Amino acid sequence: MYFSVLLSVYKKENPVYFSQSLDSIFSQTSFPDEVILVKDGPLTSELEQVIIQYQLKYSVLKVVSLPVNQGLGKALNEGLKYCSYDLIARMDTDDMAKPDRFEKQINIFEKYPDIDVCSSWIEEFEGNMNTITAIKKLPEHHYDILKYAKHRCPINHPAVMYRKEAVLRVGGYSGFPEDYCLWVKMLLDGALFYNIQESLLLFRFSHDMIKRRGGWRYAVADIKSQISFYQLGFVNVFTLFYNIIIRLIMRIIPNSIRSAIYKKILRK
Repeated sequence: MYFSVLLSVYKKENPVYFSQSLDSIFSQTSFPDEVILVKDGPLTSELEQVIIQYQLKYSVLKVVSLPVNQGLGKALNEGLKYCSYDLIARMDTDDMAKPDRFEKQINIFEKYPDIDVCSSWIEEFEGNMNTITAIKKLPEHHYDILKYAKHRCPINHPAVMYRKEAVLRVGGYSGFPEDYCLWVKMLLDGALFYNIQESLLLFRFSHDMIKRRGGWRYAVADIKSQISFYQLGFVNVFTLFYNIIIRLIMRIIPNSIRSAIYKKILRK
């Protein structure tokens, strides 16, 4: 099956991590037919050099440039326009796909042709990629994924492969957080989901990430997204208030407590 890989890079990315991510893409047992890289605004010279290096080596790497930073959702929507194939694998520019990630996901789409979204578990690491600190596990089958989505994001976005047509049918990425809103819209549209029950990606985790997930900006975004889920009929009023309360607590508690909850409760 032909497929594209879609990723976005912006000026604050680490060029070493970026190179490692690209290496993991181009070392797959199922080699991508094209890789669409969106430059989300101007980049550093170091990041530009990485892109030039890989363009010279891999003709499947195609670059889409945005004049100013648009944010991940808008950058991915722009990249979707340039993806030639219906199957699209997402990657983030600081994570690493395991060598057989694409092969195993393609096998799922071949085995279950009605599936629209396929992701997997991911392994989180800090610093040394050989030291796994947590595994983010998600339910396997569609019905359980649907139930899970009532309270939490049901898909590991950096490890997802989806059908372009199904994503565009609901208008693509929108809102913040971009991916959770997309999955809810797709579930309501009748898209079928599946999560492979093993880790296919190494996710770079940091304490800075925990800090960024706190504060009122995230709290307000959570409230807005939950209200939109209620307005769409995805959750009832009781679930709405429960989700808002839990999220408010998570966003305003100290970083140290939030970090402990992420590691001990929200991860397995």
